[in-house]
Amino acid sequence: MAERMQKFVSVGQKWPDKRPSEERAEDFHEIYREFIAQKAADQAARCAQCGVPFCQTHCPLQNNIPDWLKLTAEGRLEDAYRLSASTNSMPEICGRICPQDRLCEGACVIEQSGHGAVTIGAVEKYLTETAWREGWVEPIRPRAERAESIGIIGAGPAGLAAAERMRLRGYQVTVYDRHDRVGGLMIYGIPNFKLEKDVVERRTQRLIDGDVKFELNCNVGETISFADLRAKHDAVLIATGVYKAKPLNAPNERAIIPALDFLIAANRVGLGDDVADFASGKLNAKDRRVVVIGGGDTAMDCVRTARRQGAASVTCLYRRDRANMPGSQREVSNAEEEGVAFDWLAAPKSVRAGKAPAVKAVRMQLGPPDESGRQTPEETKDTYDVPGDLIIAALGFDPEDLSSWGAATTRWGTLNVNPLTYETNLPGVYAAGDIVRGASLVVWAIREGRDASDAMHAWIQAQAKVAAL
Repeated sequence: MAERMQKFVSVGQKWPDKRPSEERAEDFHEIYREFIAQKAADQAARCAQCGVPFCQTHCPLQNNIPDWLKLTAEGRLEDAYRLSASTNSMPEICGRICPQDRLCEGACVIEQSGHGAVTIGAVEKYLTETAWREGWVEPIRPRAERAESIGIIGAGPAGLAAAERMRLRGYQVTVYDRHDRVGGLMIYGIPNFKLEKDVVERRTQRLIDGDVKFELNCNVGETISFADLRAKHDAVLIATGVYKAKPLNAPNERAIIPALDFLIAANRVGLGDDVADFASGKLNAKDRRVVVIGGGDTAMDCVRTARRQGAASVTCLYRRDRANMPGSQREVSNAEEEGVAFDWLAAPKSVRAGKAPAVKAVRMQLGPPDESGRQTPEETKDTYDVPGDLIIAALGFDPEDLSSWGAATTRWGTLNVNPLTYETNLPGVYAAGDIVRGASLVVWAIREGRDASDAMHAWIQAQAKVAAL
């Protein structure tokens, strides 16, 4: 083992510098500055090179993290990047938006020992940005072209990961998406201060240059029928994601704005689009008292977006306490630094519109843990009003109804697939990402898109063998 490793005792944990909160709350640019080469090497050298790499086992993509940290510490950056990219279709995106504190860094042995985790995500981002700058990100060049065609419904992370993997094998790949840009929620759902849009567009252009075809503004079921799309391709992957907002089920719910409506409008404005509901003020937080209901990462995106739009105040209501919230603790800290107020152990009972708009909230207390291990919130008799003239619900997402396509669904409305192959009940039709798992992380969507593409490839090869008999 290189002498430059295992420096976690002598070298402290160091993050890339964050822009000052008062500065970053005025714009939508990313909040973290990049590592310089020496800082990235120093932080990578803190890795303990564990015999059992818990960072790797807690990564959905099973990234070989200890090895590419070692290569980074040794200055072998191109080798480190290639190892990172061998298991991850979008390492610079995961380096930015993965909740590392809940995944690889949270499982880091030196984090558990009290020395502070290796800053894995920041090193991953540094490696890939260096690779783009140095020209190490190679174009997609299949060794041989294949006649079979693949149709992918959804241009989000699962669909794009599958498209890349199938195109590298030589398949003719077409991706269909209802939006006018490629990227799904990476473009329209995640704010720029976490993921600048040119980072996604750069990946998209690599796919286009590699002859992946995109049919945009194409809503399958309307623009083209699912049956026609199946007839057009040898295999189909459904990677539509989940977009339908979970209901609040409270009186006067119509006065509440769904989180995704708010975030899509903000991202479209940032991309230069004219958005009528933003121009009218309906989806604009400027000078308004904003109340966001929810405690996940989408809620954090909403409160931090509202702060940047110039809200008079921003309050986040969450029914559990901070320790039991599902979102990233780093995102909560960033929001607090930017002036967001958190009202813990608070749940909405109703919404009041009119001259004195507010959320009527009830104070909660925590009971025994549920199946997730988090304590169960229980209502008290203490109610109160939280004034707010822009109330946003960020309670998660449900799948849209795809039953007309003929694919079997679960009782939650997600597509029912073989857990090993991702194949639906329809021959040659596969599904991956949130439409299978439910609302989840980008890194899980990438993993499932890659795995589903491997299964599709195996199925097509098997079909070809049968046809040859």
